[in-house]
Amino acid sequence: METRPGSALTVPTRLTPSDAAAVPLKDGRLSSLMFDGDGIEIRYYAPRGEDRQAPHDRDEFYFVISGSGAFLRGAERVPIRPGDIIFAGAGEEHRFVEFSEDFATWVLFYGPRKA
Repeated sequence: METRPGSALTVPTRLTPSDAAAVPLKDGRLSSLMFDGDGIEIRYYAPRGEDRQAPHDRDEFYFVISGSGAFLRGAERVPIRPGDIIFAGAGEEHRFVEFSEDFATWVLFYGPRKA
């Protein structure tokens, strides 16, 4: 494991979905923080019942780990399944809908914060 300068997190060589699922949510967040440094933030997100997220202030990619459903981004609706990569720009309305109970995704935020 490596402790990165400027980050309070210890970064293991390998991050697994089961390890991430065991990390408790903090400060009312809907996702677990796995890495934060060098302009990149990686989180684990596994909503249950309803996706209650609001638009974010950074661009983001979702890497679908498990489950299926659909992703809404503005007026666009796309099916999702494991292995898919989904993009949402900063400030864009987006959410997962009709997702299975085993739905989980990595979230990668990057770049500068936008108003």
